[in-house]
Amino acid sequence: MGDMDVLNVLGDNRDMSTPVPSPSREPRVVAPPDDLQEMLNLARLLESHSAPAMLLGPDGEQIPLPLEVYEVLRQVVNAMGNGASVSVEPIDRQLTTQQAANLLGVSRNTLVRLLDEHELPFERLGASRHRRLRLQDVLAYRERKRIDRRSRLDELTRQASEDGMYDVDAGAYRNALAEARKS
Repeated sequence: MGDMDVLNVLGDNRDMSTPVPSPSREPRVVAPPDDLQEMLNLARLLESHSAPAMLLGPDGEQIPLPLEVYEVLRQVVNAMGNGASVSVEPIDRQLTTQQAANLLGVSRNTLVRLLDEHELPFERLGASRHRRLRLQDVLAYRERKRIDRRSRLDELTRQASEDGMYDVDAGAYRNALAEARKS
């Protein structure tokens, strides 16, 4: 998954409007500014340079941004420049089962079934029956499922191609479909 592990870009049809609470602090979801021009100017500047930028403090002190911070900044600026809200969170964050379900786009009951089937690791809080999942594990599971779906789709496409399904005229297909619907 790489650099995107710590960047949660909102606004992609998932219900992520409720930020994931942290044990030590409340996370902050930042919406893009109303006027995106400054954000777009910053995005162009960051994209035009391959080396990390310098951070200029209010007292004039300059320090170079570490490459990892620079890359996250580029991702944040690009996301906000596209109108998305962002939240940067530590990767070892703990999630409730509902938060993990929301992140995966599944129901809480489905997530609990995945936990019971040992598809995802979890921890219990002391003697409590409440389970917590690490954000890193949930993101890794989501990526594995994405790769699995892509592989299955590629296999279906390959099989359809071998069977000549792509050689059928679209008009003939529509006519056959219309006939099948009539019966």
